[in-house]
Amino acid sequence: MNEEQRSLLLKSSSRFPPPQGVKLSYGTAGFRADASILESTVYRVGILAALRSLKTKSVIGLMITASHNKVSDNGVKIADPSGGMLTQSWEPFADALANASNPEDLARVAFHLSLDLGLFSRLQKVGLREKTEILKLGPFKMIRADTCGKLLFLLIIEFAKKENIPFEGGCPAVVLLGRDTRPSGGSLLEAATQGISSIVGTIALDMGVLTTPQLHWMVWARNKGMRASEVDYFEQISSSFWCLMDLIPEGRKISVMDDKLILDGANGVGGEKLAGLEKMFNGLAIDVRNSGKEGGVLNEGVGADYVQKEKVVPFGFGPNDAGLRCFRCASLDGDADRLVYFLVQPNDNKIDLVDGDKILSLFALFVKEQLAILNTSGNEKINNYYHARLGVVQTAYANGASTDYLKKQGLEVLFSPTGVKYLHEKAAEYDIGIYFEANGHGTILFSEEFLCWLEARDGELSTMAKGSEQKKAASRLLAVSKLINQAVGDALSGFLLVEAILRHMGWSIHRWNALYQDLPSRQLKVKVVDRTAVVTANAETVVVKPPGLQEAINAEIGDCKKYPQGRSFVRPSGTEDIIRIYAEASTQEAADSLGNSVAQLVDKFLGFGSS
Repeated sequence: MNEEQRSLLLKSSSRFPPPQGVKLSYGTAGFRADASILESTVYRVGILAALRSLKTKSVIGLMITASHNKVSDNGVKIADPSGGMLTQSWEPFADALANASNPEDLARVAFHLSLDLGLFSRLQKVGLREKTEILKLGPFKMIRADTCGKLLFLLIIEFAKKENIPFEGGCPAVVLLGRDTRPSGGSLLEAATQGISSIVGTIALDMGVLTTPQLHWMVWARNKGMRASEVDYFEQISSSFWCLMDLIPEGRKISVMDDKLILDGANGVGGEKLAGLEKMFNGLAIDVRNSGKEGGVLNEGVGADYVQKEKVVPFGFGPNDAGLRCFRCASLDGDADRLVYFLVQPNDNKIDLVDGDKILSLFALFVKEQLAILNTSGNEKINNYYHARLGVVQTAYANGASTDYLKKQGLEVLFSPTGVKYLHEKAAEYDIGIYFEANGHGTILFSEEFLCWLEARDGELSTMAKGSEQKKAASRLLAVSKLINQAVGDALSGFLLVEAILRHMGWSIHRWNALYQDLPSRQLKVKVVDRTAVVTANAETVVVKPPGLQEAINAEIGDCKKYPQGRSFVRPSGTEDIIRIYAEASTQEAADSLGNSVAQLVDKFLGFGSS
């Protein structure tokens, strides 16, 4: 690394001193905290994004958002070349970079990351006199304040060496930046830009105010050599949606009385984008509320997270949206990566929730139907039959009624550990993988191999059987692959696919919601001495350690008279010393009782009384 790079890193880091006493952890949501303490973190994630771009020789994304958090919070996360989340192997370095607030922290980080011993000699040159002093993490108070900047520089250099990241002679790093509508977004964008620009030759492109899924899509598209502006995003989902609409079977149409969709924009960026969507989809009866223009507060009494957890109407909705008219209602979350539908109940503020499990079921039924049609022999001969593997991925938190329903439809259902990154990874193992969490975050993935075959098959059918049902099925699946955001869950493209499928099926929201009846459930948490004492397996559904706990849970669940259709599992929290408990049964009373019984077992084995 040349002197210019060294000087630039040292100079820029001095402008973003880290807050004292703050420890952040990079997870599925990236880093999140009160916006007032995030400038240093966002600056350092800018450096991380530039290094990731150099490492992968690809375009990387950096999104500034805190999704469904309150408006005073903010956050930052990285989109990898696939448009997905930052690879897990880099998360420890992200934590190290963000949390190293003094020389002692930086030295500790060096050892935790197993950096080579060459660091010792470099540390000595910036004020650490003895290797033993570093190894024992002894007193560091005698070190000058500017040493922290030098150690940050050395940490980056050593990590770059470990990852074989070229600072010179390679492709220039390119990072796309996006932010939501939070007031703090502008200053944090500047911090991110400074971090990115501290790596010589890196290009930082501000893509403006975006939904999180839009930025992820842009990264995915750029790395595939596609045009990737916001206009391109809207053109792709618009053309794909209208393609599906044109292919609706004759005679299938939602009742005109049931044809209105009321969308809750959470007073966030999704609401802002929905207002623009109305012009592109003027053939749909869409009423956008809580767009942010009416003076409402982001995520305050609005949005998918609020609706899904509280099961009440968001602000701006009421009795006029219920009754005989029974409009379809839907909520996006703050950065528009989650989507839930709901029906307003008359006479009160409660709702009938149509959550992510129901969205998954709708998508899976449609895709399964199109595959069945596509592989049905018509008048033409199928020259290159392809048996596509369709898989549905859920977590243990998916309602048991949804899992049972999907299995009864002949679908392959798998479970993954909790977290979008695990769901996405498992779904990618299929030719078509569909995943959703109950909170409304999910998408559909298509393998490259299957899409290549599908495009060839579509072309073959255009010549041999134009207008056939097989040709229509191929065209529908291709349209779905372009409408859905394969990089990440996307509420904008998601609601358009829901609307197209409902019209294709000729279903009202009542018919959709009646696919199955959710089992009542209860979620609890128990404080424990050490959450790491619990080790789970089989996608967090079975306790391996401590010995005896799973057997005790099984014995409790086994009382079928007491807990009809009973199911329960426990898992440790990822951030605090608590054990989370999920229980469901055929009645709310039984689910509550089962949850409390399992909580008592957890407390007996692991609680403070057990210590």
